[in-house]
Amino acid sequence: MVAGGGTGAVLSRLLHVPETGSTNADLRQLAEAGGEDGLWLRADRQTAGRGRQGRDWSSPYGNYYGSTLVRLRTGDPMAATLALVAAIAIEDAVRTCLPKIGARLALKWPNDLMIDGAKLSGILLERTGDAVIIGMGINLASAPHIPDRATTALVDHGVDVAPATMQALLADAMTRWLAVWRVEGLAGIIERWEARAHPRGTPLTARLPDGQVLTGLFDGLASDGALRLGLADGTAHVIHAGDIFLV
Repeated sequence: MVAGGGTGAVLSRLLHVPETGSTNADLRQLAEAGGEDGLWLRADRQTAGRGRQGRDWSSPYGNYYGSTLVRLRTGDPMAATLALVAAIAIEDAVRTCLPKIGARLALKWPNDLMIDGAKLSGILLERTGDAVIIGMGINLASAPHIPDRATTALVDHGVDVAPATMQALLADAMTRWLAVWRVEGLAGIIERWEARAHPRGTPLTARLPDGQVLTGLFDGLASDGALRLGLADGTAHVIHAGDIFLV
């Protein structure tokens, strides 16, 4: 099928398996064997799913677990910024399912979609050669327990969405926003991301990879997609990696 259209559109091929270890691992193998740009793989269940920083990812039946393959082209923005593209695509797809939820949906850096401050989805990027594998998990039917943060599922908000339906919505949204990323550059993605994020001035706590903990106010994104955290002394700390929490 063709998902989306316009300049930069790619042919999306949507695959499905009942169970696998990890859709990211499977697509990595397909990428290394010459798999095409726009390939999608969805599983009903993963037995070895992973989140960011090597965390285990719970995979009960009924939720969306899937990955897509993006082949980098000459002139593309930095590969890491595909996390922002994927987050926008998820928000776009979920908003289609929840048209009345409005401002209760908000993106949180680097790639979480929140409903009323509770985590709905997650993204994991991995790269092999010129291929970037983007794994996406969305709580459709149930929300896993995560000790340090609130979670939610679409069913908690009165919406029953089949994983296959979500895959098609994501493929369409991802195609459209990849075209923006490639044609307009990162600036167009940052503009959309900030428009769908929690407001500037939102209190945040950042846990950095070196163990440092910073608290400040959301000050938008830098031109490279990094998070700007406004500190009490009036300066802005630019964060390229870390865990971010709403205060």
